[in-house]
This record gives sequence, C-alpha cells and structure tokens, in this order.
Amino acid sequence: MSVARRVLFVCGQNRLRSPTAEQVFADWPGIEVDSAGLKPESDTPLTPEALSWAELIFVMEKAQRRKLEQRFRPHLGGKRIICLDIADRYSFMEPALVELLLARVSRHLPAR
Repeated sequence: MSVARRVLFVCGQNRLRSPTAEQVFADWPGIEVDSAGLKPESDTPLTPEALSWAELIFVMEKAQRRKLEQRFRPHLGGKRIICLDIADRYSFMEPALVELLLARVSRHLPAR
C-alpha cells in the first residue's frame, strides 16, 4: 500500500480559503490534507509541527508565501511551496472558490 502524500493549505486566518481547500480535497485519493493560518488569531495557527508534517504546501497569495518563508524558513527544509493566487474575497465553500481550487490544485496532486 502506498503512503499518502501530506498536503498543507495555508491562508491568513484559516477561516475561509484554506479550510475550504481542506474540505474539498479531504477525500482525494493518495493524499492527506490539513490547513492552517499565518496570523496569530487564526482558527488553527500555523506551527512548525504542521510544516514538518507537510510534504507539499499551498498558499493562497504571494504575500503569504513571503511571510511563510520569513517566519518559518528553518522549518521548510526545501519543501515545495505553491502559490495559488486566490484573493481573500470568497466565503467558506463558495462554489467559485471550490472551482478555482479544483482548477489550480488538482494538477499538482496524484490523478483521481
């Protein structure tokens, strides 16, 4: 049995975009998913442990990638970080957000 690839979705507060991504990809074959936020007041704040766990990291915006690299550089260890360029203007599980996530994330994951 193959080991699932561990995928982490990161946004600002872990309230809308990254939890939506976590839910959308929760049943995707061949991966395990988690999500976290970069801000201290996030519902689930990003930790070094979450970064150690992850093999592939998706951020929603370029600014979040920079913050991630500045604050957590020692914990990234050359991990692949992909910026999805999804602005903070969607609600949780909004169909337009789900569609964007499927279009931008799925090509980086094992085939369904």
